Amino acid sequence: MQVSIDPGALYVVATPIGNLGDFSPRGREVLAGVDLIAAEDTRHTRELLAHFDIHTPLVALHAHNEAGAAAELLAPLAGGGTLALVCDAGTPAISDPGERIVALAHARGVRVIPVPGASAVVCALSACGLPTGRFAFEGFLPARAAARRTLLESLREERRTLVFYEAPHRLAASLSDLAELFGAARPAALARELTKRFETVRRATLGELNAWVADDPGQCRGEVVILVAGAPEAARATDEAELRRVLTVLLDELPLKRAVAAAAALTGAPRNRTYEVALELRRPAE
Repeated sequence: MQVSIDPGALYVVATPIGNLGDFSPRGREVLAGVDLIAAEDTRHTRELLAHFDIHTPLVALHAHNEAGAAAELLAPLAGGGTLALVCDAGTPAISDPGERIVALAHARGVRVIPVPGASAVVCALSACGLPTGRFAFEGFLPARAAARRTLLESLREERRTLVFYEAPHRLAASLSDLAELFGAARPAALARELTKRFETVRRATLGELNAWVADDPGQCRGEVVILVAGAPEAARATDEAELRRVLTVLLDELPLKRAVAAAAALTGAPRNRTYEVALELRRPAE
């Protein structure tokens, strides 16, 4: 059945993350039927369109021009024009350009029509063997080591399965930080080059994944998804009890700020949580 293109609509079209066989017939027909395609990288998308014999005009819409170009691209839709949004691979606006133009479309009363397909997040979750009933997608980890470690410390007690994107050249450092801050025994999975020739999905502990990648630099190539099981309730309760025990001792001997700094260093607890507990323990005495 041929897809009908609605006038005045913005289509958000998912494209393959590797294997071209995953491109849906509906996605192909939408890209062939709209007036214009806004693409993250027109060179990359042009190759996709050529493979499927699609000749729709392309315009660039990426992280550096989206704020300024979104309004101009949406203007023709008021008169019945049609626009499709794609990114280099997967679903637009999921750690890719597209958030701003979609938000502006809603603000202008433009109908936004999703055309679902591949997403590295969902693809990795489906094959990781970790709990997937509840998960938290955190996007790309910060590039700077200090910012990355601060973020990870804030997520140590998260109960949901955590999903991260990571650049291949930072994979080893991120796995090392995860193993140190979350514990080497925490269950995890590494999904790399999904749907492509060298696809790898490996479930192990963080310590095992860290050692594996350190021993095999070839794993630091291609697109990477890291998945980490949430913190078990028992571990959280034990960590909290230990933090309170250490703080109780230190607060008898040290000023508040020094006690907090020492307790955080000794237990590995996040600094902000350590400070909150310290204030609770100090309150009765004050």
